Amino acid sequence: MKVIRDKYDKKEIQNLPRVLFEGRIIVVFTERDADKAVDYLMKQELLGFDTETRPSFKKGLLFQVALLQVATHDTCFLFRLNRIGLPDSIIRLLEDRTITKVGLSLQDDLRQLHARHPFETGTFVELQHEVKEIGIEDNSLQKIYANLFGQKISKGQQLTNWEAEILTEAQQRYAATDAWACIQIHQEVARMKREQDFRLEKTQNDTYSQ
Repeated sequence: MKVIRDKYDKKEIQNLPRVLFEGRIIVVFTERDADKAVDYLMKQELLGFDTETRPSFKKGLLFQVALLQVATHDTCFLFRLNRIGLPDSIIRLLEDRTITKVGLSLQDDLRQLHARHPFETGTFVELQHEVKEIGIEDNSLQKIYANLFGQKISKGQQLTNWEAEILTEAQQRYAATDAWACIQIHQEVARMKREQDFRLEKTQNDTYSQ
């Protein structure tokens, strides 16, 4: 029987084996390529979803969302929104109500995307709500993934420049991993609820590491 915790101690994550998306990564620079990518994604039943924004280290200076990651089980498209904005094809995907798109902290991601161009939000599933249904109280992707799979998602690239001329291999792999991990969490939670083969451990120490 699988054992999960309501709260996962961040200190334990550093000792876990690292997980990385090992599938195909396609960086999208042009509207034409975005059209082709969306045509492919619209044929899928389940997509992982995430965004990245260039960090600001100056008070009052904010950047627009720069990258949209949309993943299947084996392919992740990285849409460079700082280059192409939100073309009609991407808006079509965001407004779609036939494909389940899963992500974490979706309210923030969608708000930033709306700031680039208005659209009617389609079908999205918030993973924070799903994991709470099985007793997990943590909200971070890293903690949730560690709790469910015993592996570490490295956050080392999080504060890098997402508007750089060329995204490094490390940036691409990091961005793709976050979107792909959303699919894994969604499907694992569905399996656990269906098979009821897990046990929830309550945290005894309320001062667990944030």
